[in-house]
Amino acid sequence: MSRVLVIESSARQQGSVSRQLTREFIAQWQAAHPADEIQVRDLAVEQVPHLDANLLGGWMKPELEQSEIERSALQRSNLLTAELQAADVLVLAAPMYNFAIPSTLKSWLDHVLRAGVTFKYTETGPQGLLTGKRAFVLTSRGGVYAGGALDHQEPYLRQALGFVGIHDVTFIHAEGLNMGAEFAEKGLSKAKAQLAAVA
Repeated sequence: MSRVLVIESSARQQGSVSRQLTREFIAQWQAAHPADEIQVRDLAVEQVPHLDANLLGGWMKPELEQSEIERSALQRSNLLTAELQAADVLVLAAPMYNFAIPSTLKSWLDHVLRAGVTFKYTETGPQGLLTGKRAFVLTSRGGVYAGGALDHQEPYLRQALGFVGIHDVTFIHAEGLNMGAEFAEKGLSKAKAQLAAVA
């Protein structure tokens, strides 16, 4: 049995293409792997605060020196990190906002990319501690950006995930969604075909 952690980050609950892709992924994965455990964390419903002084205090101060707010921030980070550590498969649903990822997803990453916990520094450079995991990134985009200079999603997420040791990453892009009905239909159909292949 594998554990699958799904991270939703779309600000929209209705009409969200990334959420539609997530639903299809979950349905197909459950059909192929009925014994697997799937956990969904919706960052639009349970928002993760931005990295701030309270979280830094929770990370860096000895327990007896932490304020109540700092301890609470650390507990939240510990929970999110433990979910990621326990997962065998990570699914990130990431609509493109202003050429990049939603700030909610960035906040989640800021809570789980932790020195000494999910990566460590060595004499030869940083080393990821979350090896052996697979990741799938489901994106929705109004235009066509894959492989281009304006795509700041895929390079960043590959870097961030690779930094903690997750190198087996598959991107599925639904593109051209705001370029007219024909482009949108082709983009969504292509993404759904890729989804069917990976599950």
